Amino acid sequence: MQQVPIRAAVLAGCLLAAGCGAATAAGSRPAASSPAASSAAGTGGSASASGSTAPARADRVAGGLRKILVIMEENHSEQQVFPAGMPYLWSLARRYGYATDWSDIGHPSLPNYLAIFSGSAFNQPDDCVPGPGCAYQGPTVFGQALALGQTARAYEESMPRPCDLADSGEYDVNHNPWAYFPGEAASCRSGDVPAGTPAAGALVSDVRAGNLPAVGLVTPNLLHDGHDGTLAQADAWLRAWIPVLTSGPDWRDGRLAIVVVFDEGDTTEQVPFVLMAPGLSGAVMTAPASQYALTRLIDQIIGARPLSHAGGAADVAAQFGLGR
Repeated sequence: MQQVPIRAAVLAGCLLAAGCGAATAAGSRPAASSPAASSAAGTGGSASASGSTAPARADRVAGGLRKILVIMEENHSEQQVFPAGMPYLWSLARRYGYATDWSDIGHPSLPNYLAIFSGSAFNQPDDCVPGPGCAYQGPTVFGQALALGQTARAYEESMPRPCDLADSGEYDVNHNPWAYFPGEAASCRSGDVPAGTPAAGALVSDVRAGNLPAVGLVTPNLLHDGHDGTLAQADAWLRAWIPVLTSGPDWRDGRLAIVVVFDEGDTTEQVPFVLMAPGLSGAVMTAPASQYALTRLIDQIIGARPLSHAGGAADVAAQFGLGR
């Protein structure tokens, strides 16, 4: 795979960090665990908001960042996307920051979503509909945030109803990880919502009100995430949404980081990873990393101990200059 020229990570502004662990160059994929083993390995207690023990707090990214919004794209490797496949996303990558050696966990889609949002790929299951034989033990990062008294929300484009457990039209439940954790079903039903459009709906309303969650997921539909549609359609979707997401008080006041990442590669296992944060400028992460590093970053932003395999993942905050 050809890579873009590498420059040292640069921060414009004064983003400092306290207590983020040292960056690791271990980008290899940890062995997946069983649901029970992963639950035991993960730290942080129950992920539901039903009064369970809150997860132990851990070091977090210092400064103003207190929220993260993850936008998931689909099924393309880095060299398919950058620079020509999605020129708008490439412009964001160069303006803010991107990784040059970010790898998926494996195939198909579902294990990557599980890995990012729960810290385990659960032995890499095939894509399946949530239910008996296709359900996993938490906690998730959504549940961690709720147990810490923070907020969590997933915005699913074209999903007919909250926390929908079945495919419908351009909505693919395999791209909705919260739906696979029955221990967090009540939280999913209240926090996993149809996204709406840039003009109206849950996501734009939360942007305008400054009410984006501490842990947020945005899932475009199958036409807009590169799965069934083209990269040009995916890029156009981002071009419509990114100015909206950066127009609200969460971004303007320096509280919000936005990540755009692809679930799995097509021609290689390296996938695009773009990090946007106020004050971040021209940063490039060259150290190898995997999807578990994103789990770790989410936990650092909300101040939770890293879940399962995320504890040994690369320190994205440090690599991008958000950490010490």
